[in-house]
Amino acid sequence: MYGPAGIAYVYLVYGMYDCLNIVTEPIGSPAAILVRAVEPIEGEAAMRAARLERALARRRSRTPTTDTVEAERLARLPAHRLAAGPGLVAAAFGIDRTLTGQDLLSPDRDVRIEPAPATEARPEVLATPRLGIDFAGEPWTAVPWRFAIAGHPSVSGPAAPRPRTR
Repeated sequence: MYGPAGIAYVYLVYGMYDCLNIVTEPIGSPAAILVRAVEPIEGEAAMRAARLERALARRRSRTPTTDTVEAERLARLPAHRLAAGPGLVAAAFGIDRTLTGQDLLSPDRDVRIEPAPATEARPEVLATPRLGIDFAGEPWTAVPWRFAIAGHPSVSGPAAPRPRTR
């Protein structure tokens, strides 16, 4: 997470979920953004397959019945929920800690950041308090460092929207 900007930093949370961060600052300055959700625009079948593979790999005991139940559950899941949470982003794209250090700005990478088409309108971005950091206490639990597209169905967690201030 100490740079350079644009590289991936993947960490394991709760001993079971990989989370993708994108380093945002120059080398030596530890700052990154956590990718909390991704809207599937293409590759939905591949995302479902990756989610199923990750879910089945985590099971301690598997049977043909439990595998089928999991596959059917994921098949019913709306596309906009496939990567609706930081652990689900990693699962849907098959991301793990081996991605750490990869340049996400390089056009030849399988996992990369691409600019939105110039024709797309800029969405309304909301700033809310971060989730799952109650242990940090104030003022950190109230700082609006969680950014989301207003009303987007792929956004996970409670949305107590506040307009972003500059």
